[in-house]
Amino acid sequence: MATPGVGAACLAPSAAAAPRRRADPARSSYARPRLLQLVRRRCVAELSREGPVSRPLHSPAQQLAPPVVPGFLAPPAPAPAPAPAQAPAPTPTTVPDAGVGELEPQLQLQGIEEDSVDRTVVVVSEQDSESMDAKEQSPAKVTRSIVFVTGEAAPYAKSGGLGDVCGSLPIALADRGHRVMVVMPRYLNGSSDKNYAKAFYTGKHIKIPCFGGSHEVTFFHEYRDSVDWVFIDHPSYHRPGSLYGDNFGAFGDNQFRYTLLCYAACEAPLILELGGYIYGQNCMFVVNDWHASLVPVLLAAKYRPYGVYRDSRSTLVIHNLAHQVWGVWEPASTYPDLGLPPEWYGALEWVFPEWARRHALDKGEAVNFLKGAVVTADRIVTVSQGYSWEVTTAEGGQGLNELLSSRKSVLNGIVNGIDINDWNPTTDKCLPYHYSVDDLSGKAKCKAELQKELGLPVRADVPLIGFIGRLDYQKGIDLIKMAIPDLMREDVQFVMLGSGDPVFEGWMRSTESSYKDKFRGWVGFSVPVSHRITAGCDILLMPSRFEPCGLNQLYAMQYGTVPVVHGTGGLRDTVETFNPFGEKGEEGTGWAFSPLTVEKMLWALRTAISTYREHKPSWEGLMKRGMSKDHTWDHAAKQYEQIFEWAFVDQPYVM
Repeated sequence: MATPGVGAACLAPSAAAAPRRRADPARSSYARPRLLQLVRRRCVAELSREGPVSRPLHSPAQQLAPPVVPGFLAPPAPAPAPAPAQAPAPTPTTVPDAGVGELEPQLQLQGIEEDSVDRTVVVVSEQDSESMDAKEQSPAKVTRSIVFVTGEAAPYAKSGGLGDVCGSLPIALADRGHRVMVVMPRYLNGSSDKNYAKAFYTGKHIKIPCFGGSHEVTFFHEYRDSVDWVFIDHPSYHRPGSLYGDNFGAFGDNQFRYTLLCYAACEAPLILELGGYIYGQNCMFVVNDWHASLVPVLLAAKYRPYGVYRDSRSTLVIHNLAHQVWGVWEPASTYPDLGLPPEWYGALEWVFPEWARRHALDKGEAVNFLKGAVVTADRIVTVSQGYSWEVTTAEGGQGLNELLSSRKSVLNGIVNGIDINDWNPTTDKCLPYHYSVDDLSGKAKCKAELQKELGLPVRADVPLIGFIGRLDYQKGIDLIKMAIPDLMREDVQFVMLGSGDPVFEGWMRSTESSYKDKFRGWVGFSVPVSHRITAGCDILLMPSRFEPCGLNQLYAMQYGTVPVVHGTGGLRDTVETFNPFGEKGEEGTGWAFSPLTVEKMLWALRTAISTYREHKPSWEGLMKRGMSKDHTWDHAAKQYEQIFEWAFVDQPYVM
């Protein structure tokens, strides 16, 4: 099956700036082939013609990725020998693209040959095919081709909640019948690439014109859990340190690194035949945080003026505006490096207030990827309803509050889900005992084992309070530090797990020596220990100053641990304050206090402690209501489907 060669993202800036003519509906059937030919002639992407040779099913060589070598250094591939006829390989179920990706008769007659674009066929193993047939798909009203663009996704690369979301939500959408692709960098931060061991080189590479040159990127692919995981490979992703920086701060070329990601993500649905079919132009792009924020701008500035991606839409997902500092602001002089038309500068233009400028001569002019996405995306989603309001305020908007307020009509909030395969008290491999909402006896045993592990007195009557998270200002560690002397006067036990600010790490160690029978501080992080603390504690404390969504409170409720949180962002959305006199009896799953003061936090903790000791039936009701909540990703996926439906109702963004 032939695919149209429409790499419009790689058009030179001068070509992209050309004025667009209004199409005549009466001539649309003839204008489209000529338009595609025009795009092909002017495309400077120079798509590789060195596609891989078709191999029989289960070929061991197909699972091996060659050494990462730029295409211009690789020797030319020899001409493939004719392959013997064989039965077509099984492919995953795909969503029809309404004709996109198949050449129309007029198009073939006007000179585009059947084999003018090379093909990469991803062969699915029989085991994967059987697992797909066995998996029951939840019904979706409309199935779509969805392309996630992200800087990280678990289990391949993760630095925070963004990786969890982009590693789980695509799978949930695929389970509901959608065709889903995730596009992210192929990070090689060490000497081993074991995280990408099952991803193989597709044979596709493109050259992207930006930053004063033509930069080649290659595509790797893995099919897992009914999702196409596509990895963009370039030498800028191969360096020690974290994903976005090292001990000296953010990488200086982050703007370049994620410009390449955005260009490659726009090309992937057009050139990669995954499972035998391209995704085509009728896609929903889900762009996550600043790393992927150039995608909606590229769609509007470099594709739609040439008739490409006219039926696509984009949804911006804001996970945490505070993380813009890793590379979203760059001097205005870098705008020409992005390869965008000059008239699109206003979409990314950013001017810092006077107090934020470096010196008196600094005009404060910059480009802001995230601003560009806020302007051009068809829908905007935050990771909770509370956070969708907070980003429109001066305190939570990080300078984008006025712009986000102007787009309130397309701004929504959806609470993240949790992976119940990893976080489930009935099957958790990290727990010494298992339990469920119908049988809570195992939770008391988990508490006793945790007390033994930490060296605390094993007492069932003493409420055990826990904290899990980074030791920094956002998480409210300073409030905990001020409250500990008063709290330690109560008959309670307290355990903290986390790392971060060396000052707070030192305080945890000294506090443990002062309250040996009541306080334990575990400096560092351990996934098994975090599971055991979540299951063994009675109360989980989260006094965060701001929390776009928060996951620990969801884990706590899943495990029957009662959360006490500051009422902000996703914490306020997910934790319902206990009310013993509700209309239908007792209501609530924990306590959300506000404002954020030591006194209010201590009041909420003492109320929870009193309820634990004196009102056991009420406490058990709190536990069971929390465990009965639906925190799964399938619940969140249904809400995202509604957002996608709304996005396709309106026309896409056009300047």
